Amino acid sequence: MRAQARRVSHEEEEESAFVSMTDMTVGFLFIIMILLAFFASQMRDSDTVSRSVFEKVLAERDIWRERAETRAERISQLEEQVSQLEKERDELKLQRDDLQEKLRLAHEKIDEQDAKIADLKAHIAELEQLIKKLKTQLSEKEQKIQELQKRLEELEAADPLEVYLAQVAQTRREVLVRLKDAIQLDFPTLQVELSEESDALRFQGEGLFASGRSAFTSDKRRIVEKLAQRLDQVLPCYTIGEKSKFNTTCNPGFVMIEAVQIEGHTDITGSDRRNRELSTNRANNTFFAMTNAAPTVMEHRNLKAQPVLSVAAYGPDRPVATNETPAGRATNRRIDLRFIMVTPQRLEGIETIRAALEGLSGDEQ
Repeated sequence: MRAQARRVSHEEEEESAFVSMTDMTVGFLFIIMILLAFFASQMRDSDTVSRSVFEKVLAERDIWRERAETRAERISQLEEQVSQLEKERDELKLQRDDLQEKLRLAHEKIDEQDAKIADLKAHIAELEQLIKKLKTQLSEKEQKIQELQKRLEELEAADPLEVYLAQVAQTRREVLVRLKDAIQLDFPTLQVELSEESDALRFQGEGLFASGRSAFTSDKRRIVEKLAQRLDQVLPCYTIGEKSKFNTTCNPGFVMIEAVQIEGHTDITGSDRRNRELSTNRANNTFFAMTNAAPTVMEHRNLKAQPVLSVAAYGPDRPVATNETPAGRATNRRIDLRFIMVTPQRLEGIETIRAALEGLSGDEQ
């Protein structure tokens, strides 16, 4: 734009100089014509010139006149060109001003973009620092994950003894649930619960005995007798002896029962001596009622060839609820039928149990 403007200015200067020279030439011709007219008016007959000179002067006049006309026409053309150029110059000036304004706005936008770029660069630097920090944390987490996975793999390499003991606990719970469902099917209103450790059936409150009593009423005796019959059906698969009916279908984990303990419990009402006698009498009465109803229950033996059915009495020593409320005391007055399983301490113990069960006559493996 600046080069174009300089070029237009230069052309304007050249046109101005040309117009001035043309004006001078016209003026000069005009003076010559006046002088010729003056000399013609002063000419006398004696002041004559030859025809050749006259014709020469006329020819020169015609030439200068033609030149003057040509220059006048040229001047007109140049004036039109000057006018057109001035118009174009004005348009170019407008375009120049418009472009300058656009250039200014563009520079402002560039400045704004530069500021934004600077902010973005600062933000990028912050993000890069954060990414670096997160990568470090991620690396630490991955290392920790690898360590935990290694520990998990070590733990998943199952210890056969732990696997067997888990199977023992699961089998005991399944047996207790089966007994509970069976006895409640026989006596729907009887209050029977599975202990928190899933190792005993709990006959709570007035379920078997009246408060302060150890003797059965006739209807309560029927419950105990039915419980003995149900137990006599379960024990053969998990014990040894003549009545054993072990097979891998009913006992795939080769689990054995060490003892089925009839436990008598009381609340804290009354003297300690009275409560211990009461819990003992209740356990014993339950034991005798069961063995009378199902004599063969005593033929189920543990690994030491001992009867699995046994008796224990704890008085008020092992409460399972508060003794501060009637409901809590009713819960503590109870009979627990606790299953104690054979839990070997070494792998050799598992093999001993397996051999004892597999060696039974009538094995159906």
